[in-house]
Amino acid sequence: MIEDKQRWNERYQESPMPDHVTSIVEKYIEHANIGQAIDLACGTGRNTHFLAEKGFDVDAVDISDYALELVKKSPTINKIDTDLDKYNITPKKYDLIVNVNYLNRRLISQMKDALKPGGVIIFETFLVAHGDFKLPTMNLDYLLRKNELLHYFIGLDVIYYEERIETNLKGERVKVASIVAKKELAL
Repeated sequence: MIEDKQRWNERYQESPMPDHVTSIVEKYIEHANIGQAIDLACGTGRNTHFLAEKGFDVDAVDISDYALELVKKSPTINKIDTDLDKYNITPKKYDLIVNVNYLNRRLISQMKDALKPGGVIIFETFLVAHGDFKLPTMNLDYLLRKNELLHYFIGLDVIYYEERIETNLKGERVKVASIVAKKELAL
């Protein structure tokens, strides 16, 4: 964990991160009931801040204590400095779960269990693009396969799903998968 924390602290110090809300979060937040939210791998808080401004009480979770220091101090933001490889998400706690540019397959079933009835998940991260754009090969543990994200959330009502090509912060073409899904209301 110390090595991961140090690596992420250095990354946040060396590379500027966007400070604007992710477009998928901004576009689909209206599907979630205002209440308790969690922003997994929140970084410097671009989505956390947006959620708090919209009225959510937000658990902002990240391994980088440097990044968490940049998350605004607010009575509606609870900063959680932890290694997501060991973190467990509280069941039936959240009206909204946001997971952007991060993949930890161990947490996916926990995310589904952590949603309250009527809760929404907004999830977006990178897909495998073997040689498609002549980028260095990344660790495949952190990249989705085609349609993998869609399969993980079977059982939820899918509001939006897409796999597309985008340009990342370095100006490189990358493949991205996005899903917005809602847990059915209990009868």
